[in-house]
Order: sequence, then structure tokens, then C-alpha cells
Amino acid sequence: MVVCRIAAVLASMVVSLALVPPVIADPDPVPPPADAAAAAPEAAPDAGPPPDDGRIPSAAPATTKTPDGWTLTISSKDETLLPVAPLTTALSSRDYVVGGTYSAKLNGSGEPRGILEVGYQIGCGIDMSTSNGVTLGGSAGMTSSVGTTGPFIGPPTGLLPIVSFPVSGAITIGLKPGIVNIVPVDKKEFKGDEPWVMISNFHVKIDGCVGQSFIRSYTTLTRQTEESDAVLSWMGVTKTV
Repeated sequence: MVVCRIAAVLASMVVSLALVPPVIADPDPVPPPADAAAAAPEAAPDAGPPPDDGRIPSAAPATTKTPDGWTLTISSKDETLLPVAPLTTALSSRDYVVGGTYSAKLNGSGEPRGILEVGYQIGCGIDMSTSNGVTLGGSAGMTSSVGTTGPFIGPPTGLLPIVSFPVSGAITIGLKPGIVNIVPVDKKEFKGDEPWVMISNFHVKIDGCVGQSFIRSYTTLTRQTEESDAVLSWMGVTKTV
């Protein structure tokens, strides 16, 4: 009997242990950083404005109608005007890298033909290319004279020759009002109703320019027939440097 009771008690203890869920210890908490500000990620520095890629908006198309019923139109797209450092490194030189696509459209009866010219105009505030520029002038000579010697007070006691070398100088800067330099890039003779000219990475350079300079593209369309010419011009957006 005693053995049976001991066995029953042990069996109840095993069942109780099996029904109790195991206890899992909580993980140790991660200590916060000593300096929360130091642990925070650094903000990205301000990159500033993007570099100038030379892109400019295109001017509105130019359109005209001829007396014989033709409609002429000039337009452009993808224009770039980017100033770059000149190879001469002179302060009076201007160098630009230019590009764009310049198109014309002719509507009328008959076969259109003519000339499409594309180029650039550069305006200079002060022109030194056709003036004398910087001129150094001066003169030098020798003069002789005779002076007296003796005490400061009293009659002179003798004569003394005196020789002097006078020198004078001047700097003259020749400046003229600004001029507009016209740089034709291409002149295309065509037959058809939609001629176009594409310019890419073309360098335009002038010398003898002081102060601000201004550059813009231009396109001239000439429609030709046996008895008439019709000329239409278009100017692009001006960029100041």
C-alpha cells in the first residue's frame, strides 16, 4: 500500500511539471548611445545648384507670308550656349560652345528652293580689336645750364655747369563703343519644303572684347524663284556673360 501511494504522488508531480509552461528569461535591453546626436546620421551637405550645361529656351518661331501665297516659318530646338575659358587665357577673349537644330518650313504651290543660313551674333560692350589698344608713350631729353657757386648770402664765387635729364611718360588706352560680330556657321542651299541645319559642340571665339558680352543664334531663310526672293530672319534668345 505504501509503495502504491508513493508511486501515485510521484506520477502527479510529473504531470504537474509537464503542464507548467517553461519560463524564458527576457533578453538584456540594449543600452542607449551615450550621445544621441552623435549616433544620428549626418545630413547630406547642400550640393548647391547644378552646373550650367548651357541649355537655353528657344525663341518663338518666326513666320511670314509672301505676295505669291507662300508661308515661310523658322524655328529651333535643343539650343545650347555655354561660355568656356579661351585658349589664349586673355581677359579680352570670349569663347563659347554652341549647338542646336534650326529648321525652316515652306508652304506654297510649286517646288520650294532657296538658302538656309545659320550662325551666331556676339555683342561686345567695349571693343579693343579695331582700336590702338594700350599705347605707352613718353619722351626723354637732356638739357644743360650754368649755375653759380658761392655762399648762400653774398656774391657768387664761381660758375658750375648743370646737366639735367627730364623724362615724361603716358599710357593711352584706345577704346571704342561695342560692336556686333556676326559668325556664319553654315549656309545650306536646298530643294524641298523642310530644310534644317544641326550644330553640335561648335566653338565661337572673338578677341578684343572688354566688359560684358552677349551671344545669340540667328537663322536666315531665303526662298528663291526665277523672278523673286523672299527673306525671313529669326533671332534666338540672348545670353549675357
